Amino acid sequence: MEERGKLANPRRFVPELPVQFDSKFSVAKARAMQRCLARQVIREDRLPEKIRFVAGVDVAYVGEISIGAATVLDYDSLAPVESQVAHVETQFPYIPTLLSFREISPTFAALKKLKTQPDVFLVDGQGIAHPYRLGFASHLGLLIDKPTVGVAKSILCGKAENMTDKGWANLIDNGEIVGAAVMTRAGRKPVYVSVGHKVSLERAIEIVKNCIRTHRIPEPILTAHKIANEEKRNTEKADR
Repeated sequence: MEERGKLANPRRFVPELPVQFDSKFSVAKARAMQRCLARQVIREDRLPEKIRFVAGVDVAYVGEISIGAATVLDYDSLAPVESQVAHVETQFPYIPTLLSFREISPTFAALKKLKTQPDVFLVDGQGIAHPYRLGFASHLGLLIDKPTVGVAKSILCGKAENMTDKGWANLIDNGEIVGAAVMTRAGRKPVYVSVGHKVSLERAIEIVKNCIRTHRIPEPILTAHKIANEEKRNTEKADR
Protein backbone atom coordinates (compact mmCIF):
# COMPACT_ATOMS: atom_id res chain seq x y z
CA MET A 1 0.00 0.00 0.00
CA GLU A 2 1.27 3.44 -0.85
CA GLU A 3 2.68 5.40 2.07
CA ARG A 4 0.47 8.33 3.02
CA GLY A 5 1.67 11.56 1.50
CA LYS A 6 4.35 9.97 -0.66
CA LEU A 7 4.37 10.08 -4.42
CA ALA A 8 4.05 6.64 -5.98
CA ASN A 9 6.85 5.55 -8.26
CA PRO A 10 5.43 6.90 -11.54
CA ARG A 11 5.20 4.83 -14.71
CA ARG A 12 5.22 6.51 -18.08
CA PHE A 13 2.31 5.33 -20.09
CA VAL A 14 -0.32 6.52 -22.57
CA PRO A 15 -3.70 5.55 -21.13
CA GLU A 16 -7.05 5.49 -22.82
CA LEU A 17 -7.61 9.20 -23.29
CA PRO A 18 -10.98 10.94 -22.93
CA VAL A 19 -10.38 13.36 -25.80
CA GLN A 20 -8.79 12.39 -29.10
CA PHE A 21 -7.92 15.02 -31.71
CA ASP A 22 -7.32 14.61 -35.40
CA SER A 23 -6.40 16.91 -38.26
CA LYS A 24 -10.05 17.83 -38.78
CA PHE A 25 -10.51 19.11 -35.24
CA SER A 26 -10.92 22.89 -35.20
CA VAL A 27 -11.46 25.77 -32.84
CA ALA A 28 -15.00 26.12 -34.22
CA LYS A 29 -15.75 22.50 -33.31
CA ALA A 30 -14.27 23.02 -29.85
CA ARG A 31 -16.46 26.08 -29.31
CA ALA A 32 -19.55 24.12 -30.40
CA MET A 33 -18.60 21.37 -27.97
CA GLN A 34 -18.22 23.92 -25.17
CA ARG A 35 -21.68 25.36 -25.80
CA CYS A 36 -23.21 21.90 -25.81
CA LEU A 37 -21.45 20.71 -22.66
CA ALA A 38 -22.12 23.96 -20.78
CA ARG A 39 -25.84 23.20 -20.89
CA GLN A 40 -25.19 19.96 -19.00
CA VAL A 41 -23.40 21.53 -16.04
CA ILE A 42 -25.26 21.06 -12.74
CA ARG A 43 -24.99 24.17 -10.59
CA GLU A 44 -26.44 22.76 -7.39
CA ASP A 45 -25.05 20.55 -4.64
CA ARG A 46 -24.74 16.85 -5.38
CA LEU A 47 -22.17 16.25 -2.66
CA PRO A 48 -22.23 13.65 0.12
CA GLU A 49 -23.53 14.93 3.45
CA LYS A 50 -20.01 14.71 4.87
CA ILE A 51 -16.97 15.31 2.70
CA ARG A 52 -14.14 12.91 3.59
CA PHE A 53 -11.62 13.43 0.81
CA VAL A 54 -10.80 16.44 -1.38
CA ALA A 55 -8.60 16.27 -4.46
CA GLY A 56 -6.45 18.82 -6.26
CA VAL A 57 -5.19 18.61 -9.84
CA ASP A 58 -2.58 20.42 -11.90
CA VAL A 59 -0.61 19.95 -15.13
CA ALA A 60 3.04 20.67 -16.03
CA TYR A 61 4.77 20.39 -19.41
CA VAL A 62 8.09 19.02 -20.63
CA GLY A 63 8.61 19.33 -24.36
CA GLU A 64 5.75 17.48 -26.03
CA ILE A 65 4.76 15.67 -22.82
CA SER A 66 1.98 16.75 -20.47
CA ILE A 67 2.34 15.69 -16.84
CA GLY A 68 -0.92 15.37 -14.94
CA ALA A 69 -0.81 15.38 -11.14
CA ALA A 70 -3.62 14.45 -8.78
CA THR A 71 -3.47 14.53 -5.00
CA VAL A 72 -6.01 13.52 -2.36
CA LEU A 73 -6.17 15.11 1.08
CA ASP A 74 -8.28 14.41 4.13
CA TYR A 75 -10.92 17.15 4.11
CA ASP A 76 -10.88 17.90 7.84
CA SER A 77 -7.15 17.77 8.56
CA LEU A 78 -5.81 18.39 5.02
CA ALA A 79 -3.34 15.59 5.67
CA PRO A 80 -2.06 14.00 2.42
CA VAL A 81 -3.61 10.64 1.58
CA GLU A 82 -2.47 9.77 -1.94
CA SER A 83 -0.79 11.30 -4.99
CA GLN A 84 -0.43 10.10 -8.57
CA VAL A 85 1.14 11.40 -11.77
CA ALA A 86 0.76 10.44 -15.42
CA HIS A 87 2.65 11.33 -18.59
CA VAL A 88 0.76 11.68 -21.88
CA GLU A 89 1.62 13.16 -25.23
CA THR A 90 0.39 16.75 -25.53
CA GLN A 91 -2.37 16.70 -28.10
CA PHE A 92 -3.74 20.23 -28.18
CA PRO A 93 -2.00 23.61 -28.48
CA TYR A 94 -2.39 26.38 -25.94
CA ILE A 95 -5.39 28.45 -27.01
CA PRO A 96 -6.96 30.95 -24.57
CA THR A 97 -10.41 29.82 -23.30
CA LEU A 98 -9.74 26.29 -24.65
CA LEU A 99 -7.34 25.24 -21.90
CA SER A 100 -9.48 22.27 -20.86
CA PHE A 101 -8.92 20.56 -24.22
CA ARG A 102 -5.18 20.69 -23.55
CA GLU A 103 -5.19 19.64 -19.89
CA ILE A 104 -8.07 17.20 -19.56
CA SER A 105 -6.22 14.13 -20.90
CA PRO A 106 -3.19 14.27 -18.55
CA THR A 107 -5.47 15.10 -15.63
CA PHE A 108 -7.83 12.23 -16.42
CA ALA A 109 -4.87 9.86 -16.75
CA ALA A 110 -3.62 10.79 -13.26
CA LEU A 111 -7.10 10.50 -11.74
CA LYS A 112 -7.53 7.00 -13.17
CA LYS A 113 -4.57 5.85 -11.06
CA LEU A 114 -6.03 7.00 -7.74
CA LYS A 115 -7.06 4.30 -5.30
CA THR A 116 -8.84 6.77 -3.02
CA GLN A 117 -12.06 8.21 -4.39
CA PRO A 118 -12.38 11.95 -3.64
CA ASP A 119 -15.75 13.51 -2.87
CA VAL A 120 -14.89 16.82 -4.54
CA PHE A 121 -12.13 18.06 -6.85
CA LEU A 122 -10.46 21.48 -6.77
CA VAL A 123 -9.16 22.55 -10.16
CA ASP A 124 -6.56 25.20 -10.94
CA GLY A 125 -8.72 27.04 -13.47
CA GLN A 126 -12.21 28.29 -14.18
CA GLY A 127 -15.54 26.57 -13.84
CA ILE A 128 -18.49 28.46 -15.32
CA ALA A 129 -16.64 31.80 -14.90
CA HIS A 130 -15.71 31.41 -18.55
CA PRO A 131 -16.92 33.19 -21.72
CA TYR A 132 -18.53 29.93 -22.89
CA ARG A 133 -19.43 28.79 -19.33
CA LEU A 134 -17.20 25.74 -19.67
CA GLY A 135 -13.80 26.18 -18.08
CA PHE A 136 -11.50 23.31 -17.17
CA ALA A 137 -13.27 22.57 -13.85
CA SER A 138 -16.66 22.22 -15.56
CA HIS A 139 -15.30 20.16 -18.45
CA LEU A 140 -13.53 17.80 -16.03
CA GLY A 141 -16.58 17.52 -13.78
CA LEU A 142 -18.74 16.45 -16.68
CA LEU A 143 -16.16 13.91 -17.82
CA ILE A 144 -15.75 12.21 -14.45
CA ASP A 145 -19.33 12.94 -13.27
CA LYS A 146 -18.08 14.30 -9.94
CA PRO A 147 -18.39 17.59 -8.02
CA THR A 148 -15.70 20.04 -9.11
CA VAL A 149 -14.77 23.59 -8.12
CA GLY A 150 -12.83 26.08 -10.22
CA VAL A 151 -10.20 28.08 -8.34
CA ALA A 152 -8.42 30.62 -10.54
CA LYS A 153 -5.77 33.23 -9.77
CA SER A 154 -7.19 35.77 -12.23
CA ILE A 155 -10.47 36.76 -13.87
CA LEU A 156 -11.23 35.36 -17.31
CA CYS A 157 -14.58 37.09 -17.75
CA GLY A 158 -16.81 39.40 -15.73
CA LYS A 159 -16.14 41.90 -13.00
CA ALA A 160 -16.09 41.50 -9.22
CA GLU A 161 -18.48 43.56 -7.12
CA ASN A 162 -17.44 45.27 -3.89
CA MET A 163 -16.14 42.86 -1.24
CA THR A 164 -18.66 42.03 1.50
CA ASP A 165 -17.96 41.65 5.21
CA LYS A 166 -17.99 37.88 4.57
CA GLY A 167 -14.79 38.20 2.59
CA TRP A 168 -16.10 37.54 -0.88
CA ALA A 169 -17.79 39.36 -3.75
CA ASN A 170 -19.93 38.15 -6.63
CA LEU A 171 -18.28 37.91 -10.03
CA ILE A 172 -20.75 39.23 -12.63
CA ASP A 173 -20.62 38.64 -16.37
CA ASN A 174 -23.37 40.06 -18.59
CA GLY A 175 -25.69 40.30 -15.60
CA GLU A 176 -25.09 36.69 -14.50
CA ILE A 177 -23.35 35.60 -11.30
CA VAL A 178 -20.63 33.27 -12.59
CA GLY A 179 -18.42 33.06 -9.52
CA ALA A 180 -16.93 34.94 -6.60
CA ALA A 181 -13.77 36.79 -5.68
CA VAL A 182 -12.78 35.23 -2.36
CA MET A 183 -10.30 36.65 0.14
CA THR A 184 -8.55 33.60 1.53
CA ARG A 185 -5.66 35.40 3.26
CA ALA A 186 -5.70 38.91 4.73
CA GLY A 187 -3.71 41.38 2.70
CA ARG A 188 -3.38 39.03 -0.30
CA LYS A 189 -5.08 39.02 -3.68
CA PRO A 190 -8.36 37.08 -3.86
CA VAL A 191 -8.85 33.82 -5.69
CA TYR A 192 -11.73 33.45 -8.13
CA VAL A 193 -14.04 30.59 -7.25
CA SER A 194 -16.69 29.25 -9.58
CA VAL A 195 -19.00 26.29 -9.92
CA GLY A 196 -17.41 23.45 -11.82
CA HIS A 197 -20.09 20.77 -11.68
CA LYS A 198 -22.51 19.36 -9.09
CA VAL A 199 -21.84 22.07 -6.49
CA SER A 200 -23.44 25.41 -5.62
CA LEU A 201 -21.38 28.58 -5.52
CA GLU A 202 -22.00 28.98 -1.77
CA ARG A 203 -20.74 25.46 -1.04
CA ALA A 204 -17.82 25.92 -3.41
CA ILE A 205 -16.71 28.99 -1.45
CA GLU A 206 -17.09 27.08 1.82
CA ILE A 207 -14.97 24.19 0.51
CA VAL A 208 -12.22 26.50 -0.75
CA LYS A 209 -12.05 28.37 2.56
CA ASN A 210 -11.83 25.07 4.44
CA CYS A 211 -8.82 24.10 2.33
CA ILE A 212 -6.74 27.21 3.09
CA ARG A 213 -3.76 26.98 5.41
CA THR A 214 -0.67 29.18 4.96
CA HIS A 215 -1.14 30.23 1.32
CA ARG A 216 -3.97 31.97 -0.52
CA ILE A 217 -4.24 28.94 -2.83
CA PRO A 218 -6.12 25.92 -1.40
CA GLU A 219 -3.85 23.14 -0.16
CA PRO A 220 -5.07 20.44 -2.61
CA ILE A 221 -4.20 22.60 -5.64
CA LEU A 222 -0.96 23.83 -4.08
CA THR A 223 0.11 20.24 -3.36
CA ALA A 224 -0.77 19.06 -6.87
CA HIS A 225 1.18 21.98 -8.32
CA LYS A 226 4.28 21.04 -6.29
CA ILE A 227 4.01 17.39 -7.32
CA ALA A 228 3.58 18.25 -11.01
CA ASN A 229 6.60 20.53 -10.97
CA GLU A 230 8.73 18.02 -9.05
CA GLU A 231 7.89 15.41 -11.67
CA LYS A 232 8.73 17.93 -14.38
CA ARG A 233 12.18 18.51 -12.89
CA ASN A 234 12.79 14.77 -12.55
CA THR A 235 11.73 14.19 -16.15
CA GLU A 236 14.00 16.95 -17.43
CA LYS A 237 16.94 15.43 -15.54
CA ALA A 238 16.18 11.95 -16.90
CA ASP A 239 16.03 13.27 -20.46
CA ARG A 240 19.43 14.98 -20.34
